[in-house]
Amino acid sequence: MGKAAVDHPAEEGSMDTFQHVDMVMSEHDAEKAGPANNPTVTEIRPEPKRGWRNFIWDSLDKSPEERRLVQKIDLALLTLGCLSYFVKYLDQININNAFVSGMKEDLSLYGNQLNIMQTCWGVGYLLGGLPSNILLTRVRPSRFIPLVEVLWGGLTLCLTACKTAKQIYVVRFFVGLFESALYPGMIYIIGSWYRSDELAKRTCIFQVTSAVGTMFSGYLMAAVYHLDGQSGLHGWQWLFLVDGLITLPIAVACFFLLPDLPSNCRARYLSKEEITLAQVRMELEGRASREPFSKAKIKRIIFGTWHWWVLVPMYTFWNNGGSSAQPVFAQYLKNFDPPKYSVAQINTYPTITGGVQVFTTLFFAWTSDGFLKGRRWPAVIVGGCFNIMCYSSLWHWNIPEGWRWACYALSGVGSSVAGLIMSWAHEICSSDNEERAIVTGSMNQMAYVFQMWLPLVAWKQTTAPQYTSGFATITFFNVCMIFFALLALYLQTGFRKI
Repeated sequence: MGKAAVDHPAEEGSMDTFQHVDMVMSEHDAEKAGPANNPTVTEIRPEPKRGWRNFIWDSLDKSPEERRLVQKIDLALLTLGCLSYFVKYLDQININNAFVSGMKEDLSLYGNQLNIMQTCWGVGYLLGGLPSNILLTRVRPSRFIPLVEVLWGGLTLCLTACKTAKQIYVVRFFVGLFESALYPGMIYIIGSWYRSDELAKRTCIFQVTSAVGTMFSGYLMAAVYHLDGQSGLHGWQWLFLVDGLITLPIAVACFFLLPDLPSNCRARYLSKEEITLAQVRMELEGRASREPFSKAKIKRIIFGTWHWWVLVPMYTFWNNGGSSAQPVFAQYLKNFDPPKYSVAQINTYPTITGGVQVFTTLFFAWTSDGFLKGRRWPAVIVGGCFNIMCYSSLWHWNIPEGWRWACYALSGVGSSVAGLIMSWAHEICSSDNEERAIVTGSMNQMAYVFQMWLPLVAWKQTTAPQYTSGFATITFFNVCMIFFALLALYLQTGFRKI
């Protein structure tokens, strides 16, 4: 029989903890290892240690076996997740860079056609999001995720050949449909491998690649714009071509290296002992394994707790409470008459916002997992307050030029808390695997229900760059997001552990 030696001080209930770990190991020994090849785990903590070494990097306080497992998962899952999300965001946001870099003029686009392109992407994303997340609880992620990456990468290449707005509408719909599987799917997989003292860091590192993707798209557009006219292609067409080609090799890497879930992992770089250890780690976190779906189970998930009704609105208001889906900074720079900034400057200066987002995302992740001892709500509240400050100022518009630039830049603070909201949701729903999938999938899904119609109402291109209704709307959304964050905190803890 395999045995887990629990490292913790003697205290009331410690023997119960030891017996629980031993029981879990025994089950996995019987089911996974067989009598001739029993894995032995020398040390695993029932409760994650949160010392100063843990603040620097959480695996430093773990046993050699557990540290080796976490390092392997970081190198495979986290690296591939970040690369996949990076190219997903490149292929999502490149339409904005193309629009302000000649596509509007070359294709004679007018009115709110950029809004319609974004809405078509949002409709596809909406239709695919939740079904794909449910599907991932039943199929192997290492097969499903590479498939959708190849499909959306190929469609991004097709944008190079589009000659009319209607053609772009169709292609963008299918790009959104296939991209919808990646974010909630990767969030679900990450939440299936990491413990509470590890989760926020990894989720936020994964999340921060969206900001890196946005920044890189601006730099890439500035670079490929110099290829304008080469091989008969405009600069913005080169952007779609390069973005699509970047996506394909990452899909191939995911096919061979993505580790699936602890319950169905077949990764060759993980031993049987390490897979068993991964399963025990999730047992200690109270993360349930897969169970069959049923109407009664779905009804209980939706109507049996407050989780769906509070977490979904909180994330929805956060997701739509920022201006990142619109090229607001770039359009402001382009609006000067006569022109004040070059195409390269219009694409690169807005990356300041992404830089702020990268820094604050990592800062919030380390402090949340570190001295805040797993509390997610402080960063969520701070991010909402920064958004209210920045967007209420831009709503009034007639503000000093320096403060306007500061507001565009500091809005990156509010954009940096998605990973913490998702980590919080994983922890709240940890006792039910299917609930985790449905709630986190619904959070992402409902956010894009709003993105189907919100740009057409609040972010009309005819009102750029002032966007009075847009900035007013997202200011209100951030107030709502803070309300639901406080409500979640109360329902989870009764404000007893704040």
